[in-house]
Amino acid sequence: MTVSKKILNSPEYDFLKNNEHLGDNIILLGLTGSHGYGTANENSDVDLRGIALPSKRDLLGFGDFEQFTEVETDTVVYSLKRIVQMLQRCNPNTIELLGLKPEHYFILKPQGKALLDNRRMFLSKRAINAFGDYANDQLRRLQNALARDHLSQSDKEDHIFNSLQKSLRNLKDKYASFDNGSIVLSKGQAINPELDSEIFIDVNLEHYPIRDYKNILSELEFVVRNYDKLQHRNRKKDDLHLNKHSMHLVRLFLMGIDLLEKEEIITCMEQDHDLLIQIRNGYFQNEDGSYKNEFFDLVNDLEKRFRYAAEHTSLPDEPDRNRIEEFVIALNEEVVLHGKQ
Repeated sequence: MTVSKKILNSPEYDFLKNNEHLGDNIILLGLTGSHGYGTANENSDVDLRGIALPSKRDLLGFGDFEQFTEVETDTVVYSLKRIVQMLQRCNPNTIELLGLKPEHYFILKPQGKALLDNRRMFLSKRAINAFGDYANDQLRRLQNALARDHLSQSDKEDHIFNSLQKSLRNLKDKYASFDNGSIVLSKGQAINPELDSEIFIDVNLEHYPIRDYKNILSELEFVVRNYDKLQHRNRKKDDLHLNKHSMHLVRLFLMGIDLLEKEEIITCMEQDHDLLIQIRNGYFQNEDGSYKNEFFDLVNDLEKRFRYAAEHTSLPDEPDRNRIEEFVIALNEEVVLHGKQ
């Protein structure tokens, strides 16, 4: 599915013209997400991210615009000040806005073009932690999800038991104390024939407030019910989500490597497009939902390449703050002298 700037003419995007902080203040608006990465399918949402100049009121008065979010269309427009702060940190979710394909910029005014022309001033070794930490966090989430799906029933019961114990400790601070009795949880041989092990509760309370007791049981029940939902969730839907998650893990490493080695922001991974689509389509997933060793070999290789690139990059330690500041001052001066209120 191809998305073009014509979508901005549809009524659901009227806020871009009508909102007081947007309209003519927008200097850049780009197509991000799966469409921007070149990995979209027929189910992909349209994500737009943009940058808006401040108004005179924001600069000289009491205005404090930082960010506009429109949930229905998944559109976020950042103020110049806000985006510059994040770009200096090489935040993956914002730095990608400076590396889109030309046709993916639906609005690009001279000030936005100037920002793209000067994007290297934001690049620094901060990208090592920004991309590395983000990718490793994605990997841990994937590993946790796979472990959860393939734990034995007894091990899963351990997870529930630990969560219940934690909840019970918090409940003792929230409701009437158990001075005249106790609530004790334990785990043992199951009475339920469908389970190997089971959690039990022993209650010994005297003259305890009935409403507090009811609320305690409700909160403990909520913990168990949530875990049970995980056991019976939509496997097909979860696999789609897991494969998309895995694709983004690989994409983050690839983008980070490009940034460190080539000192370029490349958001659309055309060279690795086929690999990313393979991952998204489940090529590396086994029938039981686990992942092939081949996928983790790929991730390990990318992690090594990323570490090597981090050790040998010629990027400066910090972004060029003086240059960035002069750039922002120039844009703000233009607003003060020629901009709207």
